[in-house]
Amino acid sequence: MGNLTRRDFMAKTTVAAAALGAGIYGSDSLAASKKIRRPRKIKPGKKLNVACIGIAGKGSSDSQAMIGENIVAICDVDENNLNTAKVLKNFPKAKRYTDYRQMLEEMDEQIDAVTVSTPDHTHYPAAMAAIERGKHVYVQKPLTHTIWEARALTLAARKHGVATQMGNQGHANEGNRILQEWLQAGIIGDVHEVHVWTDRPTAWGEPAGMDRPTDTPPVPDGLNWDLWLGTAPKRPYHPLYMPKKWRSWWDYGCGALGDMACHIMDASYWALNLGYPSSVEATSSSVNNETIPKSSKITYQFPKRDGIPPVKMVWYDGGNMPKRPKELEPGRKLVSNVGGQLIYGDKGTIMIDAYCKSLRVIPEKKMQELAPKLPPKTIPRSIGHYEEWIRACKGGEPAMSNFDYAGPFTEVVQLGNIALRTGKKICFDPDKFKITNDSDANKYLTHPYRKF
Repeated sequence: MGNLTRRDFMAKTTVAAAALGAGIYGSDSLAASKKIRRPRKIKPGKKLNVACIGIAGKGSSDSQAMIGENIVAICDVDENNLNTAKVLKNFPKAKRYTDYRQMLEEMDEQIDAVTVSTPDHTHYPAAMAAIERGKHVYVQKPLTHTIWEARALTLAARKHGVATQMGNQGHANEGNRILQEWLQAGIIGDVHEVHVWTDRPTAWGEPAGMDRPTDTPPVPDGLNWDLWLGTAPKRPYHPLYMPKKWRSWWDYGCGALGDMACHIMDASYWALNLGYPSSVEATSSSVNNETIPKSSKITYQFPKRDGIPPVKMVWYDGGNMPKRPKELEPGRKLVSNVGGQLIYGDKGTIMIDAYCKSLRVIPEKKMQELAPKLPPKTIPRSIGHYEEWIRACKGGEPAMSNFDYAGPFTEVVQLGNIALRTGKKICFDPDKFKITNDSDANKYLTHPYRKF
């Protein structure tokens, strides 16, 4: 938050956390910064000055997507990532940092926009530090590690007037718009159930379902482990935490749900205007305080809204799968193994792949019968996921997965993880920002922040 100096980070976080506890968090009452800073205007034809936080993994493609703009700084806690041949070639003039706080402090006047492509636990502190300096932000999915953080970033982005986008690239796909047009035209009638599945965490292997390792191997050369931990609790380095495996650890990631739900649930969540669920409950293979379960099934119940009937959405992971629909032809697969969704209406069923690139009414015979009668294109098409955000940064219309959409969506996704961790039905009041049926579960809305 703010410029995230070691001295004031904890004090500012405490103020915001106290506001949440006092029940005033739902208002625009972020008290962390005394001055509202807004982004500078970019003249027509000029490039954005972009800084990239995290340039390995997904950060590699996110930073590559900015290559048409002016990359002034790159940041990664592992110096090895800053010095690869690809990075040296693509960003020869960018100043290099391992600490994003130092980068934002020293390069403040030279930065217009920031990409955040880090483990989940660093999304919020890095993005908030940029927003409070009036920088536009692009943040990978899930938007944040906790529900509190999602609400805080949403409010802060409005307060400072910055352009935002969450990294669920499929939201820009043609299939997302086609699905909405189909449902609005009623080609499968009123929707009553949605079933969503992924191959995670099985596809990752370890460490889902594990306890914390006890051995303490040395930190690899070039990696600043304390900066990688950031605001998370202190613990020794271990290769079971990073790279990539951090998603399974509650201190750093949000599990299979955090990895894939913002992709796979997105199409139906958007098309059906689902909003907040009335309840969420989960079953799983096991529960511990260190890592996510190896498999789970999570049921969201969404109430009736604006004349649209209630919808039950069921999430499956770790090898759990929905019942094979009777409409699906013998021998035909449930789209890809990565994941997908089935949307059940009272007049038919739609099957969609993980990123909504392909959608079909099933069986195929019915799809072919409907083809001549499908509705025309009425929803504006995307110019491209990253292009939407760059245009918004330069004063254009908001990106389609901006925080006013992505923030509440992330809150809904993360409610599933709270249901997982408690093993109880969760009823969340978004206006009061509290879980109403289990006071103990409210501790999972946020978490403490380590001073580093």
